Amino acid sequence: MMTNISDYSTISGLKRENFVSVVDGRDTNLYFLHNSQGNEVAVTNYGGAIAAIMVPDRNGIRANVIQGYDSIQAYLNAPEPYLSTLIGRCGNRIRNSRFQLDGKEYHLFANRGTDSLHGGKKGFNARVWQAMQMNDQTLVLKYTSPYGEEGYSGELKVTVVYTFNDDNELVIDYMATTNKRTVVNLTSHGYFSLTGISNPTPAIDDLLCEINADYYMPMDETCLPTGEIRLVADTPFDFRKPKTIGRDIGSGHEQLIIGKGYDHCYVLNKREAGELTFAARITEPGSGRTMEVLTTEPGMQFYSDNWATGYTGQNGATFPRRSAICFECQHFPNTPNLPYLASTTLSPGETYKQKTIYRFGVEG
Repeated sequence: MMTNISDYSTISGLKRENFVSVVDGRDTNLYFLHNSQGNEVAVTNYGGAIAAIMVPDRNGIRANVIQGYDSIQAYLNAPEPYLSTLIGRCGNRIRNSRFQLDGKEYHLFANRGTDSLHGGKKGFNARVWQAMQMNDQTLVLKYTSPYGEEGYSGELKVTVVYTFNDDNELVIDYMATTNKRTVVNLTSHGYFSLTGISNPTPAIDDLLCEINADYYMPMDETCLPTGEIRLVADTPFDFRKPKTIGRDIGSGHEQLIIGKGYDHCYVLNKREAGELTFAARITEPGSGRTMEVLTTEPGMQFYSDNWATGYTGQNGATFPRRSAICFECQHFPNTPNLPYLASTTLSPGETYKQKTIYRFGVEG
């Protein structure tokens, strides 16, 4: 049964009326999810963007721990168009905006130099999704990507389900089907700030980080993976034991110079392909807030928000450089051109499935 959502009170300060509009002929809105602990998640069906995650610190004080904007107009004119949005058809970069499938070469829109990034000129982050709020804790988004959109083959039907459960877990389930062989690599590009967003939002240097990966993918000067897979051991990329983000980020390592910080895909430790396993954990020592990431995906892009400029987000908060951390669970960058990696090809009759969980807690 559908839940009447018109009378929800909110704790994020976001106002639904600021999101009610028509974009590309489709209605936009803001949806609120609440759990039994009184915490809140806000999601707009424009790009599936997560606009708020209100969770408490060790003293029970709630704050918004994800970066976003506070109106549909702000999203439409965003200086950072991927801010906490859904990404597709293919997350990350595809070299030279092209790939071959079944003997045919497909040409994508080049929106980062000669390469295609995060779906092209107008990816899933800039599409209006059909939304259905099932109950207080569950929002279903659907989008049909037509044949040829951004150069991709096949009509792709996508469903993304957001669930905010009583364990303070934001669960994102992805499903997709196609009528012709295509490639797909979906993810969520959440910009997390566990201190709580503010003006200005504090830097992430003191954030303790752990990543469950023995290997990472180095990149070339264009920020595309070289195709090599390297051990993290004895490098600044080793987060197998918790350490602060700031400890090695200024070490002068060649890869950190190229990326202006961390912007690399990690090869997550897995016993079986597709199993739901621990990927990463961050702890913010000042507030005591924690976030664990679990995913079925083989890779996770770790981005230390190296290009933010201090632009304004929700409720007057500002987002300076390195004020957020991104854990984008996905298949590997440029996979359609690297056949030895786990495939991103989807065929008719198959169903793409992915689950990623962001679990929020408190320590100390």
